Amino acid sequence: MSVGHHTDTSDQSHARHGVDHGSLRGYLTGFGLSVVLTAIPFWLVMTNPLGNQMASAIAIMAFAVVQIIVHMVFFLHMNTRSESGWTMMALIFTLILVVIALTGSLWVMYHLNANMMPGHEMSQIP
Repeated sequence: MSVGHHTDTSDQSHARHGVDHGSLRGYLTGFGLSVVLTAIPFWLVMTNPLGNQMASAIAIMAFAVVQIIVHMVFFLHMNTRSESGWTMMALIFTLILVVIALTGSLWVMYHLNANMMPGHEMSQIP
């Protein structure tokens, strides 16, 4: 009986437990998607092609949520198979927190702008 003999390699052990370490192709795909998902909102802000600030804000928020999911899938390797579904629960929890943070931030900024900016009639004091 050999004490030091171990037949399981690290890769086989991780594969059996559903842990995915990614590949160069996966990282490059994630990087490419991240660049595109950053460039499009930047373009939306710089050129204002939608012509509506609210539509632009909603589009930018949507791109932000998609980019968070891309980072979680391609860089953090979160999927439904690994760790018995705990990563899916973490994904759902993260999405809930992101929605709360984004909508709360937009709500606060909107109300600060509406309540703190003086009207035109006040700025023209004789």
